Amino acid sequence: MTHILETAFEIINNENPNGSPSIKGYNIINGQLRESSNSETFKSINPAILDDCLGHFPLSTKQDVEEALHAARTAFAGWSSTPPPTRGQIIGNMGRLLMKYKDDVVRVETREIGKTLKESAGSVQEAIDTCLFFQSEGRRLYGQTVNSELPNKELFTYRRPLGVCGIINASNFPAAVPFWKMIPAIMCGNTCVWKSPQDAPLLSFVLTRIMHEAGLPDGVINLIHGKGSGAGQHLVDAVDEGLVDKISFTGSTSVGKMIGEVCGRNLVSCSLELGGKNPLVVMPSADLDNAVEGAYWAAFGTAGQRCTSLGNLILHEKIYDEFLEKFLKKVKNTNIGDSMRFEDVLYGPMLSERYAKDFLRDLEICESSGATKIWGEGLITEDNKPINFQGNPSEGVYMWPHVYSDVTEDMDCFHEEIFGPVVTIVKASDFNHAIHLANASPYGLSSACYTNDRLEAYRFKSEIRAGMTGINNSTTGAEAHLPFGGVKNSGNGSRESGIWVIESYSYWHAVNDELSGKLQLAQMDVDEIHIEEAEVDYSSLA
Repeated sequence: MTHILETAFEIINNENPNGSPSIKGYNIINGQLRESSNSETFKSINPAILDDCLGHFPLSTKQDVEEALHAARTAFAGWSSTPPPTRGQIIGNMGRLLMKYKDDVVRVETREIGKTLKESAGSVQEAIDTCLFFQSEGRRLYGQTVNSELPNKELFTYRRPLGVCGIINASNFPAAVPFWKMIPAIMCGNTCVWKSPQDAPLLSFVLTRIMHEAGLPDGVINLIHGKGSGAGQHLVDAVDEGLVDKISFTGSTSVGKMIGEVCGRNLVSCSLELGGKNPLVVMPSADLDNAVEGAYWAAFGTAGQRCTSLGNLILHEKIYDEFLEKFLKKVKNTNIGDSMRFEDVLYGPMLSERYAKDFLRDLEICESSGATKIWGEGLITEDNKPINFQGNPSEGVYMWPHVYSDVTEDMDCFHEEIFGPVVTIVKASDFNHAIHLANASPYGLSSACYTNDRLEAYRFKSEIRAGMTGINNSTTGAEAHLPFGGVKNSGNGSRESGIWVIESYSYWHAVNDELSGKLQLAQMDVDEIHIEEAEVDYSSLA
């Protein structure tokens, strides 16, 4: 076994068309580089250049996952007793190292999942911001001193770590989201087993090495690779075996419900950040050009592969035609391509061939619902490409931007999340109808309303059922010090980011310190102060 800081990356002899290397990837368990117990591997493929293999990574077995969990359990005692300011120093080191390596990490993310360089830079910066925010939270991991109702007694509250946390995140934000989870987790004194996204194992491998370079003790964060149905399922199954004290999951609602059931029957905490069908309402008083920009970015940034991407675009009937004309003009001129080779592209390929296949399947929901397709032709090919596509589409897996109109509340496509570059357009007769439509989805993650009517803005943010709302802003966007998460089918109420996430990775410990030397019983031994009757007629003064 080799410690991760004792070796450089192992290059695999692979003829990649862009000249970029392929590496041999490993699990990282207790600070050691580990192959899978059965030596099976899978490939990480660049979705912009399908012939570009980034590396081979372990298909982790149940045995591998359990070894990682035992390593985390062993490390917990030492890490949880480490002073929180010291934990914060290590987390601060992580942020500074990420700043040092930022350009390289950004290019790795773009190469591995196809996001534009600008968006990958945003994802990595969010990871940096999270580290810089939480480096000082170690000095503010406060409890309280509480006054007792009895004499010579002190009451205290303390935050305590939960134990071993299982971390599972999607591949669309492979730097930001795992840091949202693991940084507050380890700040609170927990240890982690991180199951990397199947489509971003190289970036996860790089990030874990950087975290150890920052001074993280062995076993505090353990990385395992593999499929959701393999390593991910083994990690969830370990809850039933008493090996996991917390699961934090970002992904589909269906998988999140399964995880919630497993955690629920074991009384184990879980944080579920799930899907969305995010509404964006545009009212007649809005600045239409600004609203068009916001809707366009919300729909097609990251090729629509965000949980906060625009789902239902709800347009007031008075501005419907004008807005749609402006919106379609932008959609038809969308620049698409590989940002590693071409500048000023709005979005690149799908995250992987797997995501592309699922998107094409889910587009059929719009077709079968009876919605009217006004733009979009599925997979981009040499014979089927928009005017502003950059490069050779056959090299990767790219999709047209899609727009469907005449969508109504009774259609399946109104309710179902379609993960990719598509927006469904709904007409509203007035504000009351618009807010009804915005709340009619089973999801409740993000939302937005464009209006310059102050009452409409107030009513929207007061009446919408969603975890996040933008007023004259897009449905997408997050900051490291603001809570992130949803309600209804979008999550179980837990939040990522900011001080609020600490609640997800700690529990309150109440301590009753008796100094009197005798047994004192609350509610029973408390002196009762009686009301004294006075012979005064206060009514005479009135």
